[in-house]
Amino acid sequence: MKYCARCLYPENARPTIIFDDEGVCSGCRYHESRMKLEIDWEERLQMFEQILEEAKNLARKRGNSHDCIVPISGGKDSHYQVWLLKKKYGMNPLLVTFNHAFNTPAGNRNLYNLVEKSGCDFVRYTAGLESVRRISRYMLETVGDLTWHYHAGIRTYPFQVAVERNIPLIVWGEHGFAELTGIVSLEDFVEFTRWTRKEHDMRGYEPHDLVGKGGITEQDIAPYIYPSDEDIARVEVRGIYLSNFIYWNAKKQAEVMMEEWDFAPIAYERERTFNLHSKIEDHANDVHDYLKYLKFGYGRATDDASMEIRHGRMTREEGMELVKRYDSREPSTLETYCDFMGISKEQFYDWVAPMRDQTLWKKNENGGWVANDAVFNHAITEREEKSRGPQVQERTFSEENRNLYYNPDNPPEKSGEQALDVPSKTFRVI
Repeated sequence: MKYCARCLYPENARPTIIFDDEGVCSGCRYHESRMKLEIDWEERLQMFEQILEEAKNLARKRGNSHDCIVPISGGKDSHYQVWLLKKKYGMNPLLVTFNHAFNTPAGNRNLYNLVEKSGCDFVRYTAGLESVRRISRYMLETVGDLTWHYHAGIRTYPFQVAVERNIPLIVWGEHGFAELTGIVSLEDFVEFTRWTRKEHDMRGYEPHDLVGKGGITEQDIAPYIYPSDEDIARVEVRGIYLSNFIYWNAKKQAEVMMEEWDFAPIAYERERTFNLHSKIEDHANDVHDYLKYLKFGYGRATDDASMEIRHGRMTREEGMELVKRYDSREPSTLETYCDFMGISKEQFYDWVAPMRDQTLWKKNENGGWVANDAVFNHAITEREEKSRGPQVQERTFSEENRNLYYNPDNPPEKSGEQALDVPSKTFRVI
């Protein structure tokens, strides 16, 4: 397997990754472009302000009390999006959450905190557990994703609300695939589309494709049905990404939200990554991420370490040690979700087996699966040395970052809140 000469991504990273002649991946080049492209951020900010002004005027014209929708989970990005729109630009957003049921105590704590601190109106759709069970089980068996309903819900329900309430502007945070693997460029000004929702977020499936499979009914798929083209055109719904208009720095923004609105990271070691402030609201993320590892041989520690390397806060050597520590771990919550779906762990692994990347995974003489490569098996050569990015003074595991990244030699301070200090093997529906 080939790996990026700068970060830790393999050549089979999803959704798409490209290595250039120097062996550096498109995600690293995208990150680099944020500093090297001749981008006039002031001009982009003015464009953003114009979009917001038009939304305010349209809300007045239509008699709406809300001038935009912000899809939220309660995470660091949600906090920042709402804070920026409300406090800096005087917007009155309607907060919309698709509650997928697989919530962590920390996630619920931060979601309640965001609603309280923002003072914004809030709409939350909670998917029924029986529907979630049927869809999770079927999509796990079919595409290896027990959280398909997450992506389908949060990428669809805000548009249902937009059409119902005649609100044309939906404001997302970062374009996630761009940040990870560089699937698009900053010059593209990518907006949300129905096509990307289906192909990237929903594995190529529309909800009606599921009806009649695994006991899934028309009632089960109701929150995942995208509005008609006619309704979208009538309301003039548009989904934009903040990261196209402002210089996106997720860590710095998390720190601002910790200071301004009491967003809280967790204070215990996670099983599949060292990051304590990102994706902490998603209880099934450990299993979801483990599935990525079982299929493609890399996981969230690769994602997080690669981002730290790109920011110059971590060396390649440090990142490889973290990948070695976390990526292959079977999460303790796997049994929780197998029990929820009514399957055994053996069935789980049997379903995943045909989805494994055969260029990476091989069966040993005992019939077990073995990864025949990993980034930490590769020596650092002249190519990697030439591709190193500049290092900054701030280090990932410095004292100032103690509560943002888990360091066993200097663990985070306890908060005094059980939701943040103690991991839970069970999810909280509401």
